[in-house]
Amino acid sequence: MFVFHGHGGSMKNAARQFHIHDLWPEAIAVYLQGLNTPGRLTDPEGKKPGWQSGPGDQGDRDLKLFDTVLKSLKETYKVDESRIYSTGHSNGGGFTYLLWAARGEVFAAMAPSAAAAAKTSNLLKPKPVLHLAGETDPLVKYEWQKAMMDYLRKLNGCAAEGKKEGERLTVYPSATGTPVATYIHPGGHQFTPDSPAVIVKFLKEQVKPVK
Repeated sequence: MFVFHGHGGSMKNAARQFHIHDLWPEAIAVYLQGLNTPGRLTDPEGKKPGWQSGPGDQGDRDLKLFDTVLKSLKETYKVDESRIYSTGHSNGGGFTYLLWAARGEVFAAMAPSAAAAAKTSNLLKPKPVLHLAGETDPLVKYEWQKAMMDYLRKLNGCAAEGKKEGERLTVYPSATGTPVATYIHPGGHQFTPDSPAVIVKFLKEQVKPVK
């Protein structure tokens, strides 16, 4: 389970906010640290840590990091290759979308938060996904994220009507086994305290068919 912090964040903050290792102790929780990177919406000079935004940025530095870390994990641990996942908030959510586009065959499902995939949406192939968004997000505008969620439902061949599971979560089933879940909270660009449990529950249910 790969977890990516937002721009200006850190692996320690991500571990504290997501705490996947507490909620899913059987999983190998991997919190990586980004290097200083120009942001698309903030920090154009790249004085804060983050992740590449699109294919080829920074020489694909972060995609190469992912490849190296995954290879090392497979050599060190007994990795269930039908249960590899990625989540992240803001820039980390954007990098989760980039991993879907560039390394999609690796993953069983994704769970990006407060992000969109403007540069790579045409490269995505159907896959179970949970997208988390704040209705008053001033940075990654909600209308951008809504357009992304609409695109994902079309991509994954989902039903027009979703099933509400609580106040904020809606799951749109897919005949091809690639559901789209949306978790919409009334806040802004923050990662809400109840999000990690929602992420873990959704991802636990997704298993990649082994060829």
